Amino acid sequence: MGRIYYYSTNNKAERATFEQALMNGLASNYGLYMMARQDIPKLAADRIKAMKDMTYAQIAFEALNPFLSADIDEASLRAILDDAYDEKVIPTEVQRVTGKSHIMWLTSGPTYSFKDYAARFFARALNYFLRKSGLRKVVAVATSGDTGGAVADALHGLDSVDNVVFFPQTSITERQRRQMTTLGDNVHAFAVNGDFDVCQAIVKRLLGDKAFAGELFGDADRFTSANSISLGRLLPQAVYPFFAYSRVADYDEPMIASVPSGNFGDMMGTVIAREMGLPISIILCGVNENREFPEFLKSDSYVVKPSVISPSSAMIVSNPSNFARLIDLYGGHVYDQRNESGQVVREGVMDKEPDMDAMKRDFFSISVSNAQHYETIREVHDKYGVVIEPHGAVGWRTLDTFLKRQHDRLAVVYETADPGKFPDDVRKALGITPEAPERMARQADLPERAYRVDDEPQRTKDGSAQLSDKQYETVKAILKTIF
Repeated sequence: MGRIYYYSTNNKAERATFEQALMNGLASNYGLYMMARQDIPKLAADRIKAMKDMTYAQIAFEALNPFLSADIDEASLRAILDDAYDEKVIPTEVQRVTGKSHIMWLTSGPTYSFKDYAARFFARALNYFLRKSGLRKVVAVATSGDTGGAVADALHGLDSVDNVVFFPQTSITERQRRQMTTLGDNVHAFAVNGDFDVCQAIVKRLLGDKAFAGELFGDADRFTSANSISLGRLLPQAVYPFFAYSRVADYDEPMIASVPSGNFGDMMGTVIAREMGLPISIILCGVNENREFPEFLKSDSYVVKPSVISPSSAMIVSNPSNFARLIDLYGGHVYDQRNESGQVVREGVMDKEPDMDAMKRDFFSISVSNAQHYETIREVHDKYGVVIEPHGAVGWRTLDTFLKRQHDRLAVVYETADPGKFPDDVRKALGITPEAPERMARQADLPERAYRVDDEPQRTKDGSAQLSDKQYETVKAILKTIF
């Protein structure tokens, strides 16, 4: 297999190996690393059928080795994946709920979130390359809920890595927060006055601020990312649908994938799997009240609006980073316009339209209202005896809407977090409080360490929050006290 090179969604002339892309985090000109559609490797049907008898780690090798073989030798990659996806640490279950509709529970890893899957691969791959090169990195992460805890847990205690993680002060649960703030050591959590988009803007600006990294570390390339921005997070998300299909398919019917979507990492991973040859008939992309994507599919116009608070807190994203990758794959271009200091002055500028006809064939997207989150949790519990949480509720509601409640087509909904991570929402819907998962219960009594960024974000005319220069200066000042 030949080497795959990755370019920036904002600079097609860039050519980076997987190792370079992983180390850099953000591509040139504030773009995201992406591969050309024709370079996405294809898996033969018989290779996909053989996955029926494989473990998750073995399926991950089949899906990822075509991308990584030129950068990581086979024995090392198998060792990375066997460690990352040890079934004693991170078991994965696909449950039939009704008819041909299933739930894939990506919820039993160390932080009880689907984010564990990509984070564990990312951390081990990064450690592999750092050991080879003798380098050190600071992994900068923004989180709307689950990413921060998963990445922090995966990176905690690694000798060659520091982690700085930025989370909104008010829109994550206490249990989610404590997964970041109680670790200590090489994990440094920042509570930010703003929404996820503000946190994401901090990370993007840090990754692009080579002068500050040079000043602080004597290494302009010290920062990298583990968000969905990172290619090292994106590729392992292509494994989920292969695993799901291996557990549900009779190999005569393509699968519907219903993916609750915020920053579009899971959705983009599912797109890649389909491009590799996995028989997915359509991708359902349910969002909460941040409805930019379904409105885009209806109107052909992409308009970023202020973020709307929602029970599915990890999906409170009005301008998904991975949208740039999706638009690129379909022949278009979207970017965030910036001023000379790197601050975003206009989000979601689309200067080249993608193939809208193809996108409308390949995707179905709706917005699930806040009230419908709770209605769906109740319906699934009352009808099927299954307890889901707000993100899974978006996925189920979207599938229900698409199928018109006739569950006679092969389908898998991604459930992305343990209901115990969202006790207040489950109690509001069902009148019962789910137990806290074991590790989260222990963290409830541990001391916290968090740095606060209390400065006001900048407000646009429509009320949307954007990273302010004062906030960014505060972040830099805190980092100078840490390192």
